[in-house]
Amino acid sequence: MRKIFFLLLFIPLTLIAQKKDSAPLDLEDYILVKRGDTLTINLDELTILPKHDFNSPTDTRYYYWFKRKVFKAYPYAKTASQRLDSLNSRLKRIKTKRGKIKYTKRAQKYLEGEFTDQLKKMTRTEGRILIKLIYRQTGKTAFSNIKTLRSGWKAFWYNTTANLFKLSLKSEYHPELINEDYLIEDVLQRAFIDERLVDQKSKLSIDFPKIAAANKGRIDVEEYKLMFAKNKKKTSKKNNKR
Repeated sequence: MRKIFFLLLFIPLTLIAQKKDSAPLDLEDYILVKRGDTLTINLDELTILPKHDFNSPTDTRYYYWFKRKVFKAYPYAKTASQRLDSLNSRLKRIKTKRGKIKYTKRAQKYLEGEFTDQLKKMTRTEGRILIKLIYRQTGKTAFSNIKTLRSGWKAFWYNTTANLFKLSLKSEYHPELINEDYLIEDVLQRAFIDERLVDQKSKLSIDFPKIAAANKGRIDVEEYKLMFAKNKKKTSKKNNKR
C-alpha cells in the first residue's frame, strides 16, 4: 500500500518533467531587457493641485456655495459647445448661401427652445458663470456666438438685456487674471479629478496646475461676502418701508 502511495506521488512529477517549454507565439507580448538598455513605461497623467487655503470656516461655506453654481452651469456650457461644433460642421457641408441661412435659423430656434426655460431659472451668479464657461468651451464670447447665429443687431439687444441684470455677454474667461474665473477653474479641475464632472476639452489653453501653484491654493471669496451684505441691506430697507 505504501509503495502505491509513493508511486502516485511520483507520477505527476514525471509528467511535469516530461513537458517541454514551447516558444512564445508572439514576442511582442514580452519585454526583453539587456544590460545597458533603458526601460520606458508609459503612465497615466496625474494632476496634483495644492491644498485649499481658506481664511476662515465662513470662506469654506462660500466656496462650496459657489461650487454648486459652477456644477449647475457647466453642463449647459458643455451642451452649447457640442451644439455649436455640430452646427459649424454641418454648415461647412452646405454649399448654398440660402441653405446655410435656412439651417442656421432652424438651429437657432432649436437652441433657444432647448435652453430658454432652464436659463430663466438661473440666478444672476449662475448666469454670469455660464457666460464665462461658454467662452471657455467655445473659444468665443456668448455675444460672438449669438452674432454668428443671428444678426449683429440681435446680438446687441441680447447684450443690452443681459446688462439689465448686470451681466455682459462679451465677458471673457481668464483664470490666470480674474479671481472669479480662477475659482470656476479650480472647481472644474477638482471635479474632473474626482470624476464628478465629465471633462470636455476647453477651446482655450489653460495650464491650471501652474496657475494654482502660483496662487498657493488661496481661496478669495470676499466679493461674494460683499454681495450678500448688500442684498441683506436692500432686503432690510424694503422690510422697513413696509
